[in-house]
Amino acid sequence: MNMTASLEWDHSGEAPVLQVVGSWTLDQRKPELSEVWRQGGRLPEQLAVHVNVAAWDSSLLALLRRLQRLATEQQVALNLQGLPDGVERLLEMADSPSTQAKEADKPAYGWVARLGLGALTVTTAIANSCIFIGEVIQAIGRLFAGKARMRMSDFWMAFQQCGPGALPIVALIASLIGLILAFVGAAQLEAFGAQLYIANMVAIGMTREMGALMTAVIMAGRTGAAYAAEIGSMQANEEIDALKTFGFPPLEFLILPRLLALLVSMPILTVFADALGVFGGFVIGAGLFDISASQYLNQSLEMLTLTDFLIGLFKSLVFAVLIGLIGCYYGLSCGRNAQAVGQATTNAVVSIIVALVISDAVITLICTQLGI
Repeated sequence: MNMTASLEWDHSGEAPVLQVVGSWTLDQRKPELSEVWRQGGRLPEQLAVHVNVAAWDSSLLALLRRLQRLATEQQVALNLQGLPDGVERLLEMADSPSTQAKEADKPAYGWVARLGLGALTVTTAIANSCIFIGEVIQAIGRLFAGKARMRMSDFWMAFQQCGPGALPIVALIASLIGLILAFVGAAQLEAFGAQLYIANMVAIGMTREMGALMTAVIMAGRTGAAYAAEIGSMQANEEIDALKTFGFPPLEFLILPRLLALLVSMPILTVFADALGVFGGFVIGAGLFDISASQYLNQSLEMLTLTDFLIGLFKSLVFAVLIGLIGCYYGLSCGRNAQAVGQATTNAVVSIIVALVISDAVITLICTQLGI
């Protein structure tokens, strides 16, 4: 049998027959189909194509598909003969529209059914969240008891990512926030000749509110999204199922190191942001209103109390818990495809920011009612 790819006409019978012989593989040189097709002249309504190949791959399938298209254009019916095993099935799959995924039609629900489905979805989400939080608390309890299966190397790696790795962006944003607070306050205080009190406003605003909140927002977009994407990718690749199969608890092996790293790094980043925010306010005070460094520092220290500082640190701890839990929860509840990973990451960031704002408002309201 000829091992080269050959495509030729056989006019020995009553009707022409197209012969496909040789080795139809990617590494073989193949004849030009359009030229061979024109050599056939006027074709009958039923054209026989005899396939007798020594070896084949996708090149043969591509040839047959092109033959089918040419025959359809000239309204000629092909009669494929001698197809190798599997080729006929592959051609049927290529022709069948059922091979393409079809989205199922959504049933038309009434408003009562939609309300019930919405309530069921919310109830399921709350139940899953409570189960997740309970399992995390149990894992923390096993950690304090010395029974948790957590590697310290994972903790230090997570701390490196959410601690020192976040310093540049936190420094930039905190400095700009201090500048903005000082500039906005100066526009109002200048009318009363009280520019020195810029230091008071910036110091209180950064330590009690903006330092912890802006650091948390940065960590939500940086670390919370990373947690959701990392764990979601592991879920999609069935790596978490593999951990369970080998007896490694995913919450102790994956969640605890990330949560503890956030609990350690967030207060440090918050103190760093407070200091740079005060410095940003000093830049405006010294640059626009000639406030000396000693005056600005003394005024800030006189206004600040340990309570203000501790409130900011407490908020940073609450924010760290929210970022870690929500990011990891959406990662673990992710689907099994790439689209689900992206959706989980988006939902995690949105949910974290909403939770941060609500928790900050609640803590501020409680502190106001308690007079602290």
